[in-house]
Amino acid sequence: MNELDKEEITRVGPGTLMGNFMRQYWIPALKSTELIADAPPTRLKLFNEKLIAFRDSSGRPGIFNHECPHRCASLFLGRNEKDGLRCIYHGWKFDVNGQCLDMPNVSPNPNIQSKIKAKAYKVLERSGVIWVYLGESKTPPLFPEIEATLLPESELVVDFMLRKCNWLQALDGEIDTSHIGFLHWGCLDAQDIPEGHPLEHIKDAIPQYHVCETEWGTHYSAYRFINGEKEIYWRSANFLYPFWTQTPQGEFASNVNARAWVPLDDENTMFIYFRWTKRPNYQIPLKNGLAPGGNKPMPEYIDNSTDWLGRWRLKADASNDWLIDRYAQSSGLIFSGIDNIHLQDQAVTESMGAIANQLNEHLVSADLMIAKTRKVILKAARDFRDHGKTPPGLEHPEVFMGARSGYFITPPTITWGQAYKDQVQTAIRPKLDNK
Repeated sequence: MNELDKEEITRVGPGTLMGNFMRQYWIPALKSTELIADAPPTRLKLFNEKLIAFRDSSGRPGIFNHECPHRCASLFLGRNEKDGLRCIYHGWKFDVNGQCLDMPNVSPNPNIQSKIKAKAYKVLERSGVIWVYLGESKTPPLFPEIEATLLPESELVVDFMLRKCNWLQALDGEIDTSHIGFLHWGCLDAQDIPEGHPLEHIKDAIPQYHVCETEWGTHYSAYRFINGEKEIYWRSANFLYPFWTQTPQGEFASNVNARAWVPLDDENTMFIYFRWTKRPNYQIPLKNGLAPGGNKPMPEYIDNSTDWLGRWRLKADASNDWLIDRYAQSSGLIFSGIDNIHLQDQAVTESMGAIANQLNEHLVSADLMIAKTRKVILKAARDFRDHGKTPPGLEHPEVFMGARSGYFITPPTITWGQAYKDQVQTAIRPKLDNK
């Protein structure tokens, strides 16, 4: 990666290559439960833009630029009342579409009032999440058919977690297949893992895998021969435009998940994890009665604040060394010494700095998925900027349904492409919410 590539792929503010590209897609922004009808508005930062979000008296969500179009006072201070948000400076009131409803400090003039609008963005709400379209097109794109995001709310778990680093290094960590046997499961011995177990791949420190570009982004399938080379154990994962990943954390047939890495600004990212409630969890081999990746099923949060970056913050961060336990590390209880798999990823990606210096990297064969994904992201974004080419998946959102991740076993006679295709065709498809 050269200096230009690094600058263009990491910066996400208005007018930047990646910022403009990502704005063409629907963006998951908040949990539905974060907005209560007639409650105070919430500060929201996306792509280095300061926004506010609120829910009106009728239950409709709205997302605005936080500046009142009159004198630029922050609408975060506004009164949420009677199906509109009223600026406390001069009383101007706006509905969820940004239309000015009232100008009490001005002589009545419908012609002026009808022309005044707050900068509002198109919003939709589904599966317990509020989505926003930040692009300039008057007609938003179709909703992306990413399977996990289409599940009914009753069958879906959604977690939000702030990560204090650039979106790219957070996403890179998701598609890095070789770190798992060290960072997460480094204390497991090969004899601890039965043949055919989902963690069988960590017996091989040097991964063998195929990587390719797809309609939805990129794909990798890591593989190893098992059972006396009579079978192949596969682990497949994906990057999906513009910032989604699917991880191989379960059996392919039922592993319905999607993970968004939404840039809040250049140095902060919101991790949003969608997963099917009926996705079974596999049993992790124990070492000394403990799970080698840690025993905490979820990281601990601190209370939300009203700051621009005050939502979904974790207790563990750089200020407390991500709660690393050096005794657990040195004694072999937990390889990293950090008790939680998500926190382990958070620690290493945040430790790189707010924006990692990819110019100092030395990528090797184990990093093929990372290199390929960066390349296709940059190409798609530059094609949009330089040639007006429609970003992938916008005109045909159904391409995302071809992406599924997980592990499976096949005879060695079946080729990689055919093996993946067969698994997609026979995968369990939960009933989706197609509203």
